[in-house]
Amino acid sequence: MKAETRHGWLFISPWVIGFVLLTAGPMIYSLYLSFTVSSLLSPPQWVGLENYRRMFADPIFYKSLGNTGYYAFLGVPLGMILSMVLALLLNASVKGISFFRTLFFLPSVTNTVAMSILWLWLLNPEFGLINTALGAIGIDGPYWLQDEAWSKPALVLMSLWTVGGQMIIFLAALQGVPKELTEAASLDGAGAVRRFFAITLPMISPALLFNFIMGLVGALQVFTQAFVMTGGVQPGSEGGPNQSTLFIVLYIYKKAFQEYDMGYASALSWALFVIIVVCTWAAWHVTRSRVHYEGGGR
Repeated sequence: MKAETRHGWLFISPWVIGFVLLTAGPMIYSLYLSFTVSSLLSPPQWVGLENYRRMFADPIFYKSLGNTGYYAFLGVPLGMILSMVLALLLNASVKGISFFRTLFFLPSVTNTVAMSILWLWLLNPEFGLINTALGAIGIDGPYWLQDEAWSKPALVLMSLWTVGGQMIIFLAALQGVPKELTEAASLDGAGAVRRFFAITLPMISPALLFNFIMGLVGALQVFTQAFVMTGGVQPGSEGGPNQSTLFIVLYIYKKAFQEYDMGYASALSWALFVIIVVCTWAAWHVTRSRVHYEGGGR
């Protein structure tokens, strides 16, 4: 082995060791546990595919998948649209623009638990700021997290608070669009809307695909907000009114760490893993012919 190769492995060894011990190892063990009955307090007992049969017959599993799908279907597109609009507004060379870019980015690095507590106050149906503002213009605000019909939209609304990360990626992509293309299109009579859809969107399509996939993966793993805001601390209280915010990861947590049904929780985790892989592959496969990379590659 060449000295350069040895040095390379030496430098990446902390990551490799951490990946094997903290990621790959637990994943393999959880796959084994998914075929057992285990509470982690006693030796696991092999039951084969029983946990998976139980999962497909579990109505709460399907409800948690439906809740998660609703959140992803509504939250991901809205987050991308809002982050794109913000990036377009902040893609300007004016005095003080760095302050506003920082201002819109800061919520995305805020501690999720602290942010959830803040939004509990904002969404309070009696004295919350949102309903107070709606009442000022004559609108009776909903009960938000206390209403089954509004609990998931409330969490989607909260998720829009953290679009700063996607905004930064869109902003970087927008600044990489060659100005000569938009100037040439403008000279040819193309308006702002036509330039956006004919030039800007194709040029930033890799950023669109990246933000979509990362947003989808994040939405399918939503947990902390529902856990903190809809009573996940006490066993049996998870998921808000009528389990309307019982997302799949919250359901996994409930099974694993409240009911100590680690075998079934592991099976649920692997089902979620497969769903994420399939959704990611589908998004990549459907959009790959529409994504433009510099140099002509697709």
